[in-house]
Amino acid sequence: MNAPQPSYPTTLPLSRIVKGDNPRRYFDRKKHAEMVISVRQHGVLQPLLLRPKGENYAIVAGERRYRAAQEAYGPGGEVPVIIREMTDQQALEAAIAENDDRDDPSETEQADAAVRHLAACQGDRAEAARRLAWSRSKLDRRLALAELSDTVKTALDERRIKVGHAELLSAIPADKQDKALETILRAGLDVGKTRELLARVMQNLATAIFDKTECTACPFNSTTQRVLFEIHVDDGHCTNPTCFELKTQTAEMIRFEEEERAEKAARAAAPPDSDDIDDAEPDDSADDTLSSTGSQSGSKVDTNASTPANPVRSASNASAAHKPTVTVKSIASRTIELREATWRTALARALAGNAAHAHTTILVAAMSGTLSQIKPDTLTARAGLLVSGNFPALDYSAKIDAIRALSAPQASKVLSAIGAAYAKDVLAFEHVAYLARAFAIDLRDSWQVDQAFLDRYTKPELKFIAQECGLLAHTGEKRFAKLLASKKVELVTGMLNRPGFDWAGRLPSSMTLDGKYGPPPPRVVPQVQAPIAELAA
Repeated sequence: MNAPQPSYPTTLPLSRIVKGDNPRRYFDRKKHAEMVISVRQHGVLQPLLLRPKGENYAIVAGERRYRAAQEAYGPGGEVPVIIREMTDQQALEAAIAENDDRDDPSETEQADAAVRHLAACQGDRAEAARRLAWSRSKLDRRLALAELSDTVKTALDERRIKVGHAELLSAIPADKQDKALETILRAGLDVGKTRELLARVMQNLATAIFDKTECTACPFNSTTQRVLFEIHVDDGHCTNPTCFELKTQTAEMIRFEEEERAEKAARAAAPPDSDDIDDAEPDDSADDTLSSTGSQSGSKVDTNASTPANPVRSASNASAAHKPTVTVKSIASRTIELREATWRTALARALAGNAAHAHTTILVAAMSGTLSQIKPDTLTARAGLLVSGNFPALDYSAKIDAIRALSAPQASKVLSAIGAAYAKDVLAFEHVAYLARAFAIDLRDSWQVDQAFLDRYTKPELKFIAQECGLLAHTGEKRFAKLLASKKVELVTGMLNRPGFDWAGRLPSSMTLDGKYGPPPPRVVPQVQAPIAELAA
């Protein structure tokens, strides 16, 4: 036999009733006042739908009547009720149906209901739409509105903005919505003006310099919004300026480094391949020379030394008389522009990621009178990305307000950009070097020996680099001599792809700030604790 269904009362005091999980977010004050008057005059005519919850009963449908009765009767008043055993999902569906039937729910309430139904359907949109008795397009539109911030949802519930406003705001990141809402309310912008305003601060994806593969299905692609809403920004725009800026910065940095290397390599005259052409540099120091004819057989190379410990003399004084002499300074002279550009880029990237270091840089630059060396276009061209899209068009007073309104993270980002701009534009490279040392910038994090670097040198200079970086010792004198006898292109390829030799972390003296070879940092091998049994033994 089936167990008898429990018998529930048909009236309850308000003190035994608790609020349920109602999707309704907003209760119109005027309608509430009218219902309070009606309850006082006629009582609650339609029973509240409840379900058991512990020793009390939770509202499934009828919260507006419950609120009105509380105000009309107080907690001791009794109201008619219908009590049913219901699951959470059944209660949610009943509440949504009651809201739809009795009073038009707000779009945000429908959005919240859509999210909960979608979760209950394990992400199956077709099933969620079926349960809600909505079209698929309505479900998608309401799910898009679920991305609105609570402040914007409340403004829509209270009808301080229109649905068109909300649809436009749903296309921008949640952290930007509240500020945009303030502008809409303060300026009294209609939907059309709001659309124009957002269009000015959005980025045209056609102008993007980065790979847009990920943008195709991105919710911040305005093309996606067009599919959902009547009111939308023109197709092909990114409505997330922060993401657009980060991708642009990354692409610009990569492009800058590639162009810098290509430009410097093209600017430097390609040296001849022949060892017989005499293009020697002056012998500036006897302590850092290396004969182009090679080192004495059997000599050992200390790969961790900053420069070769002892000069390696040629085997024959006669040959040395007409062979060029390679020195640390002669090598470095070929790399001045590349070295400075690379260090500027490394410092700029470090400052862009560290607001505290950027702040220090700005203060030092200002106090030393060099802050003005930042080129005017360096920052003004990016003001729209760093502050706001309409910032360049504002008058000076409005620009002050815009800067003062920046959040702490935004202000830090602007400071970082200023510091990075100084690293790129300051005239004296020694200032870059001082800052790089102060902030312990490691060039190894962003640069290593590559083909473009090696291509600028002659064969004797390549041998010098191979010796100071440890490649000569790794390869062996005889094998390297055979490699040196090949064409230069084969020599460079062989140096870069020598089995068992890793260029990562090795800084030739021509690329360091102090003119000394930078060996790779020692690898830290974690110590494994011996098992307790071994320790006991």
